[in-house]
Amino acid sequence: MDSHHPAGYTISTDPTRLQLDVIHGFLRTSYWAAGIAREMVERAIRHSLCFGLYHDPTGAQVGLARVVTDRATFGYLCDVFVLESHRRRGLARWLIQVILAHPELQGFRRWMLATRDAHPLDAGAGFTPLGRPDQLMELVLRRPTGPDAVR
Repeated sequence: MDSHHPAGYTISTDPTRLQLDVIHGFLRTSYWAAGIAREMVERAIRHSLCFGLYHDPTGAQVGLARVVTDRATFGYLCDVFVLESHRRRGLARWLIQVILAHPELQGFRRWMLATRDAHPLDAGAGFTPLGRPDQLMELVLRRPTGPDAVR
């Protein structure tokens, strides 16, 4: 599945287009996955539905969003990023809109995400704070960068 943006960008779910050097290069320096091993990024990508953001006509990857999902009832949106040199063009908002409209991701009971700094972006897509936080629990076994690492 490909979606095209009038400003010269494409979003694709084709796993053969993903550029692991770009993805790992960004994630290993992010606040939510600092220091993450390349092998862990590879495994996460392999078992997720990934949406790569590419700059036309070069095809260079400039962003990503990963969905962990059963493709029936639930989706967890994570590892969302746009490289600094391509920000402030509405690309992250467009990326999330494309994900939420994807045909294999319809009819879910729940979407979730975690963020430290993208609340306005995510709220614009319809995400809200937990309505019943008393119904959700977590088991944290390891965090890459400390107690507040999320997204």
